[in-house]
Amino acid sequence: MIMLHGTQAAYDAMKGIASRENPAWTEADLKAMFDHMGALNNELTEAGELVDGQGLSEPRQARLVTADTDGTPVVSDTPYGETGEVLAGYWVVDVESIDRATEIAARAYRCPVPEGTYNPPVVVQPIPESGAGFEM
Repeated sequence: MIMLHGTQAAYDAMKGIASRENPAWTEADLKAMFDHMGALNNELTEAGELVDGQGLSEPRQARLVTADTDGTPVVSDTPYGETGEVLAGYWVVDVESIDRATEIAARAYRCPVPEGTYNPPVVVQPIPESGAGFEM
């Protein structure tokens, strides 16, 4: 699994709202990002490597569910700080090696962004098959 991280401030910047870490994006910036990601998705699809991939909604729309001391569920509609990194999107790929997944992650990381934009990490983490990778 290849996980793309982001922040609420980054989503805001894509809507034209600048912050200390992220200048406001222009229409051209958005087009460059969508073109880059679209080409990556097309390449993975054509190679038969893409299992699933999605961009996720902004952190502001997420909900965090925890429990109170008595076990009663507690739901928060502001689970992440404005600058806290969250999962912004992902690809599940079926590739020969973690090296290939890392190549794909590096390409995703090189997505064009406006100068001065904080570019959060892209994480590669294998999905074990049928419980493999878990030791008891």
